[in-house]
Amino acid sequence: MAIRESIEIARPPADVFAYLDELTRHGEWQDQIVSVRLDTEGATRAGSRATEVRHVVGRDQTVSYEITQHDPPRSFAFRGLNGPVRPVGRGTIESLDDGSKSRFTLEFDFESHGLLGKALRPIATSQARKQIPKDQQRLKERLESGAV
Repeated sequence: MAIRESIEIARPPADVFAYLDELTRHGEWQDQIVSVRLDTEGATRAGSRATEVRHVVGRDQTVSYEITQHDPPRSFAFRGLNGPVRPVGRGTIESLDDGSKSRFTLEFDFESHGLLGKALRPIATSQARKQIPKDQQRLKERLESGAV
């Protein structure tokens, strides 16, 4: 994976995972998300799909993705389904301090599709490398403030 970022959160793993599992709430802590639409019904699980509109590099971009692994409250994985540069990632939540805290680690990369994907991947990776720690900090703040 091109990017690996971790953050400690003063909430139990089940709380962290439950919030991450609510795909329509990702815009609360991911700054670039304009909107999220669930494309599958029911609770989040392997095979669930969603479509996000993200404001990236001055324009709105539509990204559809699928949850490829779902193991609450420990881990999840996802992959992008469209576009020349598609996100792929895995999140893990580790229990700390007898379960009162968590470490959330995100491993994140992009798959390139076609010549345009190869050209855009370094730019997308550079931007994600800057954005992911900011998003993780917002996630931590929301969870620890009790807003969630």
